[in-house]
Amino acid sequence: MSIIQSLQHAAVEAVKALYGQAPEVSQIQLQKTRSEFEGQWTLVTFPLLKISRKNPEVTAQELGAYLMEHSPLISGIQVVKGFLNLSIAPSAWVEDFNEIRADETFGHKQASEDAPFVMVEYSSPNTNKPLHLGHVRNNLLGYSIALILEASGNKVFKTNIVNDRGIHICKSMLAWQRWGNGATPESTGKKGDHLIGDFYVLFDKHFKEEVSALMAEGKTKEEAEAASPLMAEARAMLRKWEEGDEEIRSLWRKMNSWVYEGFDETYHRMGVSFDKVYYESETYLLGKGEVLRGLSEGKFVQDPDGSVWADFTDEGLDRKILLRSDGTSVYITQDIGTAKMRFDEYPIDKMVYVVGNEQEYHFKVLSLLLDRLGYAFGKGLVHFSYGMVELPEGKMKSREGTVVDADDLMDEMIATARSIAEEQGKAKDMTPEEASEVARRVGLGSLKYFILKVDPRKNMTFNPKESIDFNGNTGSFIQYTYARIRSVLRKATESGITLPSSFAPESLELSTKEQELIAKVAEYADAVEEAARSYSPAVIANYVYDLVKEYNQFYHDFSILREECTELRDFRLALSEVVARTIASGFALLGIEMPERM
Repeated sequence: MSIIQSLQHAAVEAVKALYGQAPEVSQIQLQKTRSEFEGQWTLVTFPLLKISRKNPEVTAQELGAYLMEHSPLISGIQVVKGFLNLSIAPSAWVEDFNEIRADETFGHKQASEDAPFVMVEYSSPNTNKPLHLGHVRNNLLGYSIALILEASGNKVFKTNIVNDRGIHICKSMLAWQRWGNGATPESTGKKGDHLIGDFYVLFDKHFKEEVSALMAEGKTKEEAEAASPLMAEARAMLRKWEEGDEEIRSLWRKMNSWVYEGFDETYHRMGVSFDKVYYESETYLLGKGEVLRGLSEGKFVQDPDGSVWADFTDEGLDRKILLRSDGTSVYITQDIGTAKMRFDEYPIDKMVYVVGNEQEYHFKVLSLLLDRLGYAFGKGLVHFSYGMVELPEGKMKSREGTVVDADDLMDEMIATARSIAEEQGKAKDMTPEEASEVARRVGLGSLKYFILKVDPRKNMTFNPKESIDFNGNTGSFIQYTYARIRSVLRKATESGITLPSSFAPESLELSTKEQELIAKVAEYADAVEEAARSYSPAVIANYVYDLVKEYNQFYHDFSILREECTELRDFRLALSEVVARTIASGFALLGIEMPERM
């Protein structure tokens, strides 16, 4: 039982003994004591006044006196108005530490048989371009949220929906047909996703030239875009694809296969994975069928041009197109089909979509559509809406080729980590292979931490130069602290030091700093719960940073290996070991690997 749980139990017993009625545990409100007061935890008496029928200060005094007399957990009290500040007995800290240390998976819960089944969707790339910086934030958030939900006791299933059909795919295909000269990843030496992305940019270049020429003839921009022969050819290709034209389908399969190989390589390097990948080409017809069913049942309307719409004006929204006039599907059509397929296949209790905040309207409408189609799960969908990520130079545009590719970004981060390590002489005692692996872990760890430490709902600017810094709130600073602890532990092992399995609570006199460090480690379980509740990896990132700061103060102020008292030396080594374990556990929830040396 943790100190917090023991305090809650003792407070419940005190209230029952003094006032004849046991409060709910939720009424025992404990918070960390402010630094200007005595003690470590503060009991707030206001929720208990209906039971005590006394004023806050008297209630606090009576509870404090009872706890001092009856609970070995409490070594001192201080009453400040309606707040009871509690000083925890040193032996209780050692007992708490022994429990945490004995639990190798402290802070994580195992999913029970009846645990909620949560499906998390993230990534959702288009097969007309490589993954870029925006996808990096999406993938890192989605993967970390899935890990955090699992660590908090849920059954978690990670999914991806690949947008592998549509007008944007046809643009790349048409450009390859027109100007590709049979180019392949092998013939060009390019990753497949990068190659196809080049043709998407090329299409846009020629499209803009056509529009400019038509505008020079006197057409407005809108008229010119509508009259573009290139765009008309892309739309015709999409219609042929939907009709099953084998020549078009064969080209589509070939080009998509190049992209999938490229995606898989990027996902592997990024350290993210999925339990199942869905494809829009396999779900859009199911969605189209659902839309036509809704139309036949009078839930949707069809305009004179043949397009099908959902009218949500009564819900304070507008009309949403579901099928174009030529019968082709839109994004939300396949989302309907994908949702139905997933809920048919799996016992989903909660469906979480990790998608940027520019799609808030889309998911609000999707929820309403599924509800209108009669699916009970419609209103329960969770859109985890996160902010956009930009570079210091500003926004990125895929069709103009101004995006930062995920592969290039990871290369740059790893190269920067290696360069800094060489400049600072950190790799001089490593083999080339070890130095390369450390650079990979530090470079990618810095990238992931910089992105995940930010409140996910906020827009952010990613600055590669700021993300790798061995001082401050960075992944590399935290990794360096971890490596330092591992170095101390290795030296202890080399000196023949064997740590006991537990420590006698009465024989150790712990400093305030050591007590605070144990308390900070104990907060890890709460951090995991809060991160799961709020879908926020930033909670974990900032908790780990606070823990590292706390440890570095301890490391600066106290001897470890040179401590003359053998028992105290062993305790500090064990405490360091548990801190390192907690850092690694927290960073694992962010998808970050730890270097043993730096």
